[in-house]
Amino acid sequence: MRIKLIAVGGKMPGWVSEGYDEYARRLPGDFRLELVELQLGHRGKGADIARAIRSEGDAMLAAIPKGDRVIALTVDGRSWSTEQLAEQAEEWRMSGQNLCLLVGGPDGLDPRCVAAADQKWSLSKLTLPHPLVRIMLAEQLYRAWTLLQGHPYHK
Repeated sequence: MRIKLIAVGGKMPGWVSEGYDEYARRLPGDFRLELVELQLGHRGKGADIARAIRSEGDAMLAAIPKGDRVIALTVDGRSWSTEQLAEQAEEWRMSGQNLCLLVGGPDGLDPRCVAAADQKWSLSKLTLPHPLVRIMLAEQLYRAWTLLQGHPYHK
């Protein structure tokens, strides 16, 4: 299964890339995690935020391959323990579909992206910095994979 992390924003600090890469490279080929970075919509003085979100949504929807299962990361999504995530990941893997995880920009996901999602997942009820979300996702997917392999890494 290929897992595509489609995230708004680029030019991350080195620590973000290093943290994400550390966990992504640990995953095996049949549980591969790929990062797709989308350009942040224009923000700044007098910027039309709704327009920026729509622009990000257009790019995100275009980046989702046909037939992939889509999971939107939202604060009101379902939260899972590591064990529950491992069970969910096994269901995703057994479905035979590839997976797209959607992470919005600083103002969240375009509502069209949320509507296109097959599931909504919440890492936390807290609003998390989007660079940190990339690392947390990669690390949690790695923990889920190790749990599926029978390793006690998650404790």
